[in-house]
Amino acid sequence: MVTKAFILIETSVGKTKIVAEALKKVEAINSVDVVAGPYDIIAVVTTDDISSIGDLVTSEIHAVSGIMRTVSCISMDN
Repeated sequence: MVTKAFILIETSVGKTKIVAEALKKVEAINSVDVVAGPYDIIAVVTTDDISSIGDLVTSEIHAVSGIMRTVSCISMDN
């Protein structure tokens, strides 16, 4: 079953645009939006299961330079 999640991302000061461009190149990420508020970017991802979301966040999203913190919100409407 496909699992969808919203990844809320906080970036280092001045790095939001660079981080957003890097995230757009990650295949499992469906959209990347720069937003105003407590987080700088919201990325929407879809994977095969919840475990794959964790793998994606730790191996590909956290690997992007300039990301300080993420919060993963799993969609309940799949």
